Amino acid sequence: MFAAALQKARAAFAPPLWRSQGGGWEGVRFARMRSTTAQNSRQKHPSPTLPCAARKGGGDISARQAARPLCLLMAVGAMMPARSCNPVVVAMSLFDSPLRFGAALVLGAALSACSSTPTHTSSTGKDTGTPVTGYLVGAAIPDSLALSPAPPAPDSVAAQLDEAVARQALSMRDSARFVQAHADADLSFPAGADQFSCALGVAVSAKTTPVLYRLLERSRIDASAATKAAKNHYQRPRPFMVNNAPTCTPDDEEGLRKSGSYPSGHTSIGWAWALILSEIDPDHATALIERGRNYGHSRLVCNVHWYSDVQQGQFMGAATVARLHDTPGFVADLAKARAELSHARTLNLPMPRDCAGETAALTSDIPEAR
Repeated sequence: MFAAALQKARAAFAPPLWRSQGGGWEGVRFARMRSTTAQNSRQKHPSPTLPCAARKGGGDISARQAARPLCLLMAVGAMMPARSCNPVVVAMSLFDSPLRFGAALVLGAALSACSSTPTHTSSTGKDTGTPVTGYLVGAAIPDSLALSPAPPAPDSVAAQLDEAVARQALSMRDSARFVQAHADADLSFPAGADQFSCALGVAVSAKTTPVLYRLLERSRIDASAATKAAKNHYQRPRPFMVNNAPTCTPDDEEGLRKSGSYPSGHTSIGWAWALILSEIDPDHATALIERGRNYGHSRLVCNVHWYSDVQQGQFMGAATVARLHDTPGFVADLAKARAELSHARTLNLPMPRDCAGETAALTSDIPEAR
């Protein structure tokens, strides 16, 4: 009875040409032929949106948005006739053979990562599904275009200093300082939370210091956002685009070419963290501020920023912290993080980094940049 009902439902919803071809492997073979033809056509006439998305009406939507509900549909397209975006047609045709149905289940599981919505991991290690946002919103974010002078003009004294510092930075390639610059480039979490752990004397993690971890993650977003207006406006070429020398992060170079050099976003974040952490722990303020400066200098050693980029990045980081202090949520988290850090010191947990090696590497600095 179920089989008969299923056959009737398939016949009612399936496209006429599919019914005329019959089911079984002959239908699969025909579907593969159609899929190959459609693929060749799309290669000759590429579209910025996914095929089914264009039929929904209401204007184009992004490929990422369309991919979430359609990932499975496109994945099994080579195994079934892809004439329709109707989910009923898709569902019914999956039952045509046990092999196709099983393959669809496997593909569905493999493609569960199609959705790329950023999520936050809680202190318990469970995915909360909540995107991390900054503390500052809209006009509260410092306007780097209004606060930043134009980058140094070619052949100006400031431009000559930029070039001199860049030459000194290039001499550190393949040194321990160059390796440290590579490590400093990682601002992703959880790695980013530990960038200042050695100077702080305490490991920062979502498990042992969840409030501080979250504070650093959210303020990172704010300090980065504070540099965007000037970056987008000036689109200053980065040093490696001018001197054609390698960087400490070759995998990032393609993206960096599309992002303006002035001011430095990494430096803005590092300087903001140095100021915030030194306020939370005044006893380590000198080490933390020194680490903040060296963190910005790592962008020079990496050959991805000019000296004036770093200087203005520090300015924007300071401007960000000033605005954060006018935000009740940040002020509350700052007080909680201070108490949390005091408790974390009593745990005497091992450091996740080679602090002795980091200190030794950071002793090599750029004379012109001090």
